[in-house]
Amino acid sequence: MDQRRNNFALLALSCPWEKKVFLILICYLLYLGVILGNLFILFLVIFDSHLHSPMYFLLANLSLIDMGLSSTTVPKIITDLLNEDTVISFQSCMTQICFIHTIGGVEMVLLIAMAFDRCTAICKPLHYLKIMNPKTCVSFVITGWVTGVIHAMSQFLFVIKLPFCGPNKVDSFYCDFPKIIKLACTNGAKLEFIVTANSGFMSIGTFFLLILSYSFILITVWKRSSGDLSKAFVTLSSHITVVFLFFTPCMFLYVWPSPPPSLDKNLFIVDFAITPVLNPAIYTLRNKDIKVAIKRLCKKISYSRFC
Repeated sequence: MDQRRNNFALLALSCPWEKKVFLILICYLLYLGVILGNLFILFLVIFDSHLHSPMYFLLANLSLIDMGLSSTTVPKIITDLLNEDTVISFQSCMTQICFIHTIGGVEMVLLIAMAFDRCTAICKPLHYLKIMNPKTCVSFVITGWVTGVIHAMSQFLFVIKLPFCGPNKVDSFYCDFPKIIKLACTNGAKLEFIVTANSGFMSIGTFFLLILSYSFILITVWKRSSGDLSKAFVTLSSHITVVFLFFTPCMFLYVWPSPPPSLDKNLFIVDFAITPVLNPAIYTLRNKDIKVAIKRLCKKISYSRFC
């Protein structure tokens, strides 16, 4: 019987009630933080005219993507834990996978765009506004979505045709290509290589491209400031932190052939909940412009109360 017409069982959702309560509480608080934190960044960038610049346009899009990435899995996990439902249909599983990889692809391109923005601002400050014009910024976002869709569909078209007639148990909180391929009633070695070549190499390639970009910026600043890198580190620290938070779980999940289930579950929480909730905090605490924008907002609120 073809398992594609049936369901997949997510074993990570089967746990004692005490652990379920803990997971529900943690997921709820983290997801609430993701939504409120990223909405706050969006609100600041949209309504504060001082933040209407290429860097903050890209940051606003990154906040939107972080909310989308977290929303692909966390709300369903909370609902399933509350309803004690460990089953996901084949259609829902495939839909979840497509959204995860589409949004993940968009985020990679946005991080590259933000690195290019900083590289242009520091290395070619006189030509910054000419290079990073509105058309360029919108092109980066469109390129991100096109890349994300191609990245997801290039794997999805292979997986959707696989026969599923045997085991249907996935030891995870969510569906993903490597986990589903292992359940197919066929030799999935070639397909696993395609997934690794696509997701794994894309993650590693993007990560090293970003590291090279930031290294080039640091070297440029070091040469211009006679060895003083403090300003460059302050400027780039938030970007570098976000890059490491996003790519570390990706490389473990897609480059490591069979990560232990416990590691897989922990990396899931990092990638889909902790990183999206930390990004707004990182950019808020380490960004002077955002801090000033928050002060302006507080003054406006205080003024409106007294008027």
